[in-house]
Amino acid sequence: MIKADKSTKVQRELIPNGTHVARCYSMVHIGTVQWEYLGEIKHTNKVRLTFELPHELRVFNSDKGEQPIVISKEYTLSMHEKANLRKDVEAWRGKRFTEQEADDFDITKLLGRACMLNIIDQEAKNGNIYNNIAGISPLMKGMECPAQYNESFEFNYQDSFDSAWVENQPEFIKDMIKGTPEYQDRITQLNDAELDKEMNAKIDNDDLPF
Repeated sequence: MIKADKSTKVQRELIPNGTHVARCYSMVHIGTVQWEYLGEIKHTNKVRLTFELPHELRVFNSDKGEQPIVISKEYTLSMHEKANLRKDVEAWRGKRFTEQEADDFDITKLLGRACMLNIIDQEAKNGNIYNNIAGISPLMKGMECPAQYNESFEFNYQDSFDSAWVENQPEFIKDMIKGTPEYQDRITQLNDAELDKEMNAKIDNDDLPF
């Protein structure tokens, strides 16, 4: 008998610590997730931004050749003055928002935008080491970011919803999204629309004279 070693840890390749040229190419509205802090249940509306690092190329698929490493960061979807999203975007653009600008800001405007990422290593509760985006800033004067490699992508519950895409995501992302009320409401709407379509088709068929 051969048993798998449950203590074996799969460690993905880490991005070297330091400052990297990057470009934001993906914005995923996760939705409202539930979590616990000091015995209290909390709910937070989350968004996930993903960046490609064009100077950190690796071969993940021999058919595709070299591709940029990517890294993501999750934020509370809030532009409150103390929110991390607002702080990072202000650092990225190099100036503070007025309250009116913050109220009107569309996060999808970040798609395709270049920046500098400060990446450091951190240790997870399970002992694994992972990369963390510690800071975002604009490109230094005179610096250029290579052309975007990955196609810009957006997932939201209004006009960019794709349940098939969700099914193809890593388990932790898929479970997080599926556990949100936004996802459940959207699926219910789609199921109701499909049921209405089937009922209308049945009624039309019943009216046929043969």
